[in-house]
Amino acid sequence: MTKKQFKAESKRLLDLMIHSIYSNREIFLRELISNASDAIDKIYYKALTDDNLIFQKDDYYIKIVPNKKNRTLTIIDTGIGMTKEELENNLGTIAKSGSLAFKNETELKDGYDIIGQFGVGFYSAFMVADVVTVISKALGETEAYKWESSGADGYTIEPCDKETVGTEITLKLKENTEEENYEEYLEEYRLKSIIKKYSDFIRYPIKMDVTEHKPKEDSENDHEEVKVEQTINSMVPIWRKNKNELTDEDYEKFYAEKHYGFDKPLKSIHVSVDGAVRYNAILYIPEAMPFDYYTKEFEKGLELYSSGVLIMNKCPDLLPDHFSFVKGLVDSEDLSLNISREMLQQDRQLKLIAKNISKKIKNELKTLLKNDREKYEKFYESFGRQLKYGVYSDFGANKEALQDLLLFYSSQDKKLTTLDEYVERMPEDQKYIYYATGESIDRIEKLPQTELVLDKGYEILYFTEDIDEFAIKMLMSYNEKEFKSVSSSDLGFDEADSEKNNEAEENEFKALFDEMKNILADKVKEVRLSKRLKSHPVCLATDGEISIEMEKVLSAMPNNQNVKADKILEINPKHDVFHSLKQAYEQDKDKLALYTNLLYNQALLIEGLPIEDPVEFTNNMCKIMV
Repeated sequence: MTKKQFKAESKRLLDLMIHSIYSNREIFLRELISNASDAIDKIYYKALTDDNLIFQKDDYYIKIVPNKKNRTLTIIDTGIGMTKEELENNLGTIAKSGSLAFKNETELKDGYDIIGQFGVGFYSAFMVADVVTVISKALGETEAYKWESSGADGYTIEPCDKETVGTEITLKLKENTEEENYEEYLEEYRLKSIIKKYSDFIRYPIKMDVTEHKPKEDSENDHEEVKVEQTINSMVPIWRKNKNELTDEDYEKFYAEKHYGFDKPLKSIHVSVDGAVRYNAILYIPEAMPFDYYTKEFEKGLELYSSGVLIMNKCPDLLPDHFSFVKGLVDSEDLSLNISREMLQQDRQLKLIAKNISKKIKNELKTLLKNDREKYEKFYESFGRQLKYGVYSDFGANKEALQDLLLFYSSQDKKLTTLDEYVERMPEDQKYIYYATGESIDRIEKLPQTELVLDKGYEILYFTEDIDEFAIKMLMSYNEKEFKSVSSSDLGFDEADSEKNNEAEENEFKALFDEMKNILADKVKEVRLSKRLKSHPVCLATDGEISIEMEKVLSAMPNNQNVKADKILEINPKHDVFHSLKQAYEQDKDKLALYTNLLYNQALLIEGLPIEDPVEFTNNMCKIMV
């Protein structure tokens, strides 16, 4: 028996492959099971063209045999086996894939595909084993061969005894270290867990002798441990079944089995695509928001499978951030199993699948909004905030795709409305989509700035979340209608006579307002008569892109750069307080300063802004009382 060297690869290459491509040691079992499945597939393909070969699916399986005494783990398959030449070519050359060659030479039928493509998966066994032994007998051959290697030093091949066609791979596990417990791969519960996680949907039975406790025949109370052969995997994935065969209960059961959430899914989406890239997907819109959804700990992503074999538990590239609440999985035959996470992120097919999935989710949400408003509003209560973030993020790249999914509370119907519904209700003379911002609906309804807009019969959208105004600023307009805050310095009303009267009054009282502006210094940009106030004495308006609510949000951020809105103090000329201001200006400048500061602080309180000097404010209140 002569020891042979790996043909083109050194110890460094094998070392690099084991430690770089696979960051998780348990992957080795997934790889060996996938290879075993490929071997059985090959017999199936042979049977399609060879009348002498009868393929009985029940005769084909994969068996996992742990041996604690010998510290070995054996993977047995009843597949096509390998000849001496195939052992040398496929296992003697790292990254030479027999599966890929078979795939290229064979026309695949009946929806079957060969999983392995890069040919490096087999060598993941060396992550956990000191010695790997392969005994294989090929279909149609009379002699079997044993391939054995302890790593990059090389391998041996020699004849051996094996009665049945197929392959047995035995791993002699490494000794435990302080960092690694290799013996865990001999434990029943650990092996079952790995099989269920990665290989649950391999289409052939994966069998293992498991321990069961059964009553002794001569005793009702005593039990004995017996080994019973059990099929570990479920084999048939739900996503490959016909949608017509499945019920809502089937989808809900799968949602629970996959531990996607403790709630029931609000909606399930079953996708089967056979185009430029083939894939199946089961997607869920959860009913309830995960407790950690808006925290750093939350990880978005769908489970990613290749031909039923789990590649990645959470693939973030399959979902945009604004749909990060979606749970589920994608299975594609066009994705390679043996690729690293870094390579996967650049995969063209993956990007195409992600684009299609995003479009599908959007369309399903639009359908839900149209056909089941109550259910959509329940969804929106949990995840509407995320859609608004989607409008604002990436410089508005997704705003057109998401704008029809947004809902805001309306002053008219006292319930949530879409932007489209708002525009449909707009009177002909209304130029803008009006909105008001505040901490709550109750606070907004009491804002003095809303009086004139509501008196005009115009509807107002109420923004109560910190992201709302940022999202709307990014949208800028909807159906060619611009958004306008009720606190804007110009509400856009066409009232020529009123404008003339107001301009005359502004000129008449310019000296008063200039004095008030000087008293407030840089706290406000301007003091002026109000065109919007009716019953309230004072309010704040803003000029420029930064509103008062946006100032609040920005000031609460850790990297607060002291961004301020350009505030305008508006005085109601029809209110009794204006007469007091005029009188104070003419007779008592100290009293004017007192009134001015009080009105400014009153306007801050109405907006929910903090008063800079509460002590001074209370002292000023006392002066008024005295």
